[in-house]
Amino acid sequence: MTEREKLIPVDISDEMKSAYIDYSMSVIVSRALPDVRDGLKPVHRRVLFGMSELGVASNKPYKKSARIVGEVLGKFHPHGDTAVYDTMVRMAQSWSMRYMLVDGQGNFGSVDGDSPAAMRYTEARMRKFAEEMLVDIDKETVDMQLNFDDTIEEPTVLPTRIPTLLANGSSGIAVGMATNMPPHNLSEVVDGTIAYIDNPEIEIDELMKYIKAPDFPTAGVIYGYEGVKEAFRTGRGRVIIRAKANIEEVKGRECIVVTEIPYQVNKALMIKQTSELVKEGKLDGVADIKDESSRGNTRIIYILKRDAVANVVLNNLFKHTPLQTSFSVNNIVLVNGRPQLLNLKDLVHYFVEHRYDVVYRRTEFELRKAKERAHILEGLIIASDNIDEVIAIIRSSKSPDEARTRLMERFELTDIQSRAIVEMRLRQLTGLEQDKLRAEYEEVKALILDLEDILAKKERRTEIIKQELLEVKEKFGDERRSVIEYAGGEFSVEDMIPDDNMVITITHAGYIKRTPLNEYKTQNRGGVGQKASNTRDQDFLEHLFVSSNHQYMLFFTQKGKCFWMRVYEIPEGSKTAKGRAIQNLINIEQGDKIKAFVSVKNLKDTEYINSNYLIMATKQGIVKKTLLEQYSRPRQNGINAITIKEGDELIEARLTSGNSQLMLAIKSGRAIRFGEEKVRAVGRNSQGVRGIDLNTENDEVIGMIAIENPKEETVLVVSENGYGKRSFIDDPETGEAVYRITNRGGKGVKTISITEKTGNLVAIKSVLEGEDLMIINKSGIAIRLPIDDLRISGRATQGVRLINIKGKDSIAAVTKVMKEDEEENSEESTATEGESEA
Repeated sequence: MTEREKLIPVDISDEMKSAYIDYSMSVIVSRALPDVRDGLKPVHRRVLFGMSELGVASNKPYKKSARIVGEVLGKFHPHGDTAVYDTMVRMAQSWSMRYMLVDGQGNFGSVDGDSPAAMRYTEARMRKFAEEMLVDIDKETVDMQLNFDDTIEEPTVLPTRIPTLLANGSSGIAVGMATNMPPHNLSEVVDGTIAYIDNPEIEIDELMKYIKAPDFPTAGVIYGYEGVKEAFRTGRGRVIIRAKANIEEVKGRECIVVTEIPYQVNKALMIKQTSELVKEGKLDGVADIKDESSRGNTRIIYILKRDAVANVVLNNLFKHTPLQTSFSVNNIVLVNGRPQLLNLKDLVHYFVEHRYDVVYRRTEFELRKAKERAHILEGLIIASDNIDEVIAIIRSSKSPDEARTRLMERFELTDIQSRAIVEMRLRQLTGLEQDKLRAEYEEVKALILDLEDILAKKERRTEIIKQELLEVKEKFGDERRSVIEYAGGEFSVEDMIPDDNMVITITHAGYIKRTPLNEYKTQNRGGVGQKASNTRDQDFLEHLFVSSNHQYMLFFTQKGKCFWMRVYEIPEGSKTAKGRAIQNLINIEQGDKIKAFVSVKNLKDTEYINSNYLIMATKQGIVKKTLLEQYSRPRQNGINAITIKEGDELIEARLTSGNSQLMLAIKSGRAIRFGEEKVRAVGRNSQGVRGIDLNTENDEVIGMIAIENPKEETVLVVSENGYGKRSFIDDPETGEAVYRITNRGGKGVKTISITEKTGNLVAIKSVLEGEDLMIINKSGIAIRLPIDDLRISGRATQGVRLINIKGKDSIAAVTKVMKEDEEENSEESTATEGESEA
């Protein structure tokens, strides 16, 4: 160590802490966070100021980007040229900035993530929007500071007339904090700012009537308003953005066409990710994806598979791909050099305060200049009044300095006035020019009075700010691009699916489909029916029931397993469509078959699932009762619903409230009725108890109904050859039980007279007045007829013909449907003979 050197011991942890804090503050203040006043970070501000100093205004020729970057780099921003060029490029991209600040010529990248051309190939100039941010910068409206080498001055903030921070937003990652501010519609922002100026006590909710929500350059749909409200009120929130998508038919194929994508989504990458999901089988229903986007117009076509449900595919796209994204709002900005989290009103407040400051400083500058001009004009007017003497003094003086001194002494002028007189041109000696001097002096005096009035009265300054804001709105204001869906919220699959009633059919071979209920016409009893489905060879429709799109379906197989599905997930098809193999939708074991179906409202409603029961019946007469709650969490591979003995199978499942009466019918024409309380609730894996005693080994249970109102409901039974009848459960006049209540396990009573003509019993249903009956036979013919057409018959009668059976055909399924107002009786139906047979 030399004599003059000195060692200072420093604790390394203290030194690192100090150095890191200095670095952090540098990043926060000088790099990553925007200023609340002009909404710009230092690099953006320097690019715009550099372009202004270089003279590349909107009405001037373009200049090479490299020239502009060099100007900014050499004078104001001593960092990498890439940082400066990337900043300028982003300000020229229509998909990045809601209101572009730079007018670029050449390749400035694309929404697909393509890189811009090198700066030596592109050209740029300022846009009018950016010029409005620099207006009055030469009038000492903002503080200036020395640049990095103390040779040139640069502004600490721009005197912007535009609330740029709200209009264009900002994003940046500092140390220990980050900002992410969405853009907004300028017209709305101006209206909101003026509303705040008129009433500084305005509430944020009132302000939101003007500034409704963010407005993104790529448009899209703002889905749900809660996140927007939270962001406006607190400065933090989550705004969900969806693509704008329509379901269209393109070249005979159903397609989803996307014309607007969410903000900051890379279109090419999104399409690639979606294609990969389709290949991996994670996104079902999409056959192909085509990008038909042209310059400035987005058009992505998702071609759907023939059997795909468009709304379901669209919702899956929203769920699994960037067609739906969220923008996490975090309004952290610099206020007086310190980072702060601001709400909507705060952002407007600080901009308005900035405008008051700019207008005041501008007015002071203009007043000073006006007074200086008035002072000179006073001297010139004195000279013009005494022009001969002034000329004589100037001519007789040896030098300009002597002339100035003599004029100052003779006419009591200041140095500035005497200099102006000496430098007068000869043409100013004419009478016309002298009149102009006096007129200008009067104008300047009036201007001084006006400017002094502006400085003295805040109301004047307020009106100026409002007027300038309205001019900005007139020049640059436009329509909102992003649509607001106030009703939206957290993602829900059924959001775009109407809750319509659907007829669900399943064939013997296991093909399933859903068809809108209104496709089926109502016919009179005995009609021939309409073609309902094109079944495959040796296949026939075996199950048919009605449910609504949003309901949950529990599927029960003959082996006692339960599967879960939403109705809208079942592929939709017309009446004549063949449907889709159920094995492709549900993981059923080989050799197992769907035998029963239960439609439930909501498996996530705790009160609902704990107050309802599932009652199941098997072919051998076993019944079982279990709380619905035990079936509310099915797995993909199904769960055990009931333990089935060898040689038996599940045939029916019903949802009950716990207070129903049960009726089981067997194919030999007998039925038993007993109270639900006779069957105690057991677990999912139990076998159940005996419900009815079968007559013979060949006999079997064909159906079960749950009765809630025995005095209102009637029992409908249908035989395999198309005969059926309706009977009271309890006689409404006498109150006597037509079907007497017994204990479970008995033989039951006769419910229909079975003959060779009628065939065995195939269906039992509980029906009400006003409902419709739908019958479908094994050849696929369906008929729908009003229950009211069937008169009440005795319990042991044969019934009447409901549908004509041709050849060896027979009834496959019977269900009841609710009558709807828009349905009308079909004139196509014809009465058939034998319809009144007993």
